[in-house]
Amino acid sequence: MPRTLAGPGVSVASRVLAILGSFDTEHLALTLTEMAQRAGLTLPTAHRLAGELTEWGALRRTAGGRYVIGRRMWDLGLLAPVQTGLRDVASPFLHDLYGATLATVHLAVRDGNRVLYLDRVSGHASVPVVSKVGSRLPLHSTGVGKVLLAYAPAELRREVLAAPLPRFTPYTVIAPRRLESQLQRVAQDGFATTTEEMTLGACSIAIPVSVAGRTVASLGVVVPDLRGRKRLVPAMQVAAQGIARSLRLA
Repeated sequence: MPRTLAGPGVSVASRVLAILGSFDTEHLALTLTEMAQRAGLTLPTAHRLAGELTEWGALRRTAGGRYVIGRRMWDLGLLAPVQTGLRDVASPFLHDLYGATLATVHLAVRDGNRVLYLDRVSGHASVPVVSKVGSRLPLHSTGVGKVLLAYAPAELRREVLAAPLPRFTPYTVIAPRRLESQLQRVAQDGFATTTEEMTLGACSIAIPVSVAGRTVASLGVVVPDLRGRKRLVPAMQVAAQGIARSLRLA
């Protein structure tokens, strides 16, 4: 059960943030009752705040009466440095890589113990994927996530390996020792691969984007199989180097 935020000592800002925080990738649309329960607020308080947030544009009410995140939040998110800097710099390289491969191309960063997708380029010929711009997925089951985990601080790797790893397909690697071995291989080879670990029928290849010896992002492609890996990795490395070089000059 969520911690109640209905007490007199709780600030209005905390309640507003609780409303916005009640949404996530598994709860994209909520009724007023669901929003109040997830935010730990009374129904009248949730109703009042939801009305003000809707009027401002942070929330939008659908024809079915549910609430979704409004366009105003998206506009604000685009102002974040991680968006305006890295995403804008990387965009031409992502489109070049897509043009050369016709595969879904991802740009991602680590957000705590999850991978945050900053950008995605795909087309009709691309393999269907579950990731969306702004979505967060586990590190252990995605190519870009494994790269970011391999180059993450040792303390975070230990934390992820010690926690229960959710299985998404029969091929998701959830054994800590096997995952640790894969991460060591990523650091050695400079790229990661997955085979249907997040979605059946989707494999991925990912490499780090490094600036001054620090991994700032991961670049990935999603393909139906890994037979073209030897051709794809060099093209991805060229794109990652171009992104890193542009970041240094920015």
